Amino acid sequence: MSNTDQKKVAVRVRIFGRVHGVFYRNWTKGEAEKLGLYGWVRNRTDGSVEALFVGPGPDVDEMLGLCHEGSPNASVDKIEIEAAKGITAERFDVKPTV
Repeated sequence: MSNTDQKKVAVRVRIFGRVHGVFYRNWTKGEAEKLGLYGWVRNRTDGSVEALFVGPGPDVDEMLGLCHEGSPNASVDKIEIEAAKGITAERFDVKPTV
């Protein structure tokens, strides 16, 4: 079964640690696009990064694994993951900080 035939899932994640000022958002966008995921990523004023990933379950799982590592200068302490509604355009965006 190809990834396009697999059921799509959506998850919202919050990433905590040293994730601001280390290219984390743009790195996330690049990795998500490589996997063919839709969604968005943004910084939060509390110092975390928030993202929505939508796509085939195995690809979303792979992205979640990558988020634990992060961009080369990031240091991820923890990630919170929750199911979400996959309401997003069919692309991956970097959104403004909230």
